[in-house]
Amino acid sequence: MSHVETETASQPECWRRAAEVAADRKAALPATGERIAVVGCGTSFYMAQAYASLREASGQGESDAYAASEFPFGRSYDRVVALTRSGTTTEVLGLLTRLRGTTRTVAVTADPRTPVMAAADEVVVLDFADERSVVQTRFATTALTLLRAHLGLHTEEVVRDAETALAEPLPEGLLESTQFSFLGRGWTVGIANEAALKMKEASLSWTESYPAMEYRHGPISIATAGTATWMFGTAPEGLPEQVRETGARWVESGLDPLADLVRVQRLAIARAAARGLDPDLPRHLTRSVVLGTAAGA
Repeated sequence: MSHVETETASQPECWRRAAEVAADRKAALPATGERIAVVGCGTSFYMAQAYASLREASGQGESDAYAASEFPFGRSYDRVVALTRSGTTTEVLGLLTRLRGTTRTVAVTADPRTPVMAAADEVVVLDFADERSVVQTRFATTALTLLRAHLGLHTEEVVRDAETALAEPLPEGLLESTQFSFLGRGWTVGIANEAALKMKEASLSWTESYPAMEYRHGPISIATAGTATWMFGTAPEGLPEQVRETGARWVESGLDPLADLVRVQRLAIARAAARGLDPDLPRHLTRSVVLGTAAGA
């Protein structure tokens, strides 16, 4: 088995442990009413999008999400949350360093032996969810589970859904699909973005992602026989039928959207295997983007 296969399969147990950490490290995470920003790069940015949307929608405080390189320093926040698996990403470390002494910061990371430990005011370590694969699976979902649990929005049912996502066969015909559109609403827009990225990284698949209501505004023109449109959560009324009329495959489930993301991870691994690719080592990518002084300036 590849590392990413093993790591994907371990997610239910990681999520259970993350819920325990959330209870233990409550003081390190944003308090209700705080105005916060959540930052990350790549997969971590998409998890930041999901968390920020969940937090604000649940009435726990204004919450924005940014790629670390695009943080608006002219805005004032009570706290900035940084998601970084490696703890070494140039943009995240630079942001935390610049905020030191002016804005309270907390980092969620997998590696306690990295510079982020000194760069952030508080650090929550999920070392049990660290990964050997370049492609992120369990750290991303475990970090989001930590934050969902802190919001009071995580249940054991979510974990059982993840176990179901790992056990049940993937929908037929997806390995042969030529293009994938991933759709979300609210917090699941971030999940859709991550699903599209995962398929690109691991299997070099042609993917796109959109807010579900935006899909009718142009992107649906790509739908046809041989393509797939995958919905995370509840679809807008009439959209499944409209997609099926194009000849495209419509994919959805009754699982929690984070558990449904596990199905996409499995699909990405399966497509990589079918194409003779190594899902642990996607082309042009490394575990962490560490830039030189000139490039990171």
